Amino acid sequence: MFELRRLRLLHELALRGTLAAVAEALAYSPSTISQQLTQLERDAGVALTVPDGRRLRLTEHGELLAAHAARALDLDEQVRGSLESLQPGVAAVRVATMQTVVHGVLPRALTLLADRHPDLRVEVTEAPPEEGLFELSARRFDLAIAEQYPGQTRAHRAGLQRRALGSDPLRLAVPPNDRASGLADLRGRAWVLEPTGTASRRWAVQQCRAAGFEPDVRFEIADLTAHAALIASGRAVGILPDLLWRGAVPPVTLLDLPGGPVRDVFVAHREPSALRPGIRAVIAALADAFDPGTPTSTVDG
Repeated sequence: MFELRRLRLLHELALRGTLAAVAEALAYSPSTISQQLTQLERDAGVALTVPDGRRLRLTEHGELLAAHAARALDLDEQVRGSLESLQPGVAAVRVATMQTVVHGVLPRALTLLADRHPDLRVEVTEAPPEEGLFELSARRFDLAIAEQYPGQTRAHRAGLQRRALGSDPLRLAVPPNDRASGLADLRGRAWVLEPTGTASRRWAVQQCRAAGFEPDVRFEIADLTAHAALIASGRAVGILPDLLWRGAVPPVTLLDLPGGPVRDVFVAHREPSALRPGIRAVIAALADAFDPGTPTSTVDG
């Protein structure tokens, strides 16, 4: 009989690739993980990993058992969801979210949850969408909030479902009293953008190229409040989403972009967790907080 805890370690190794990464994610020592995987090999009666340089590579048997481990973990989650339906609020809901959702949506969502489900514990971690969605697949989080920029789509991870929360307008941000009237006026200006490789960075660069210039990116910063501070001080220009200002007065001048682009914000969860009352409650609160005029109470399929 295979122990589920050891199967999860094999599943994590298949996802993360190294013992060190698994150890960091699960707060175990690499030696403990190695010992548990060795015991799992004894239980299976076959080699599950082989050395590959400084890494461990799954054998054919290891890949087969890792796939079975994923299904066993899904079934375990379904069972836990059924049990939780008899006692809502018994399990915490762990959420990975973007910075702008923390500013513009989360406070109201938590207030709604406090009124509707006062015993429900919600734990929130700020994480970039790419990281949040990966860690959702790896079961570190129960929900991940992410976005898609116009003309771009995020890869669909197997076993995850998405629920749209709403659209978030994107606008040019320039210093107060700046004379610029549109994107074409920002050629040669200093820009602040998110780090290379992020969806927002790729999209913003494409907007500048479509306007006929390459942005002079002098500031590469993940924190959008820092973007706003640099722009407000007159040191840069950028493109920022409206959620950053919800409930506050922008310290910058905002200009419309051609076509009025918006990014789509969504929340994702693992398919087996759909029955959990806590998951459904948090998704409903997030949707209501994003668009207060459209109350919801269930998770769309």
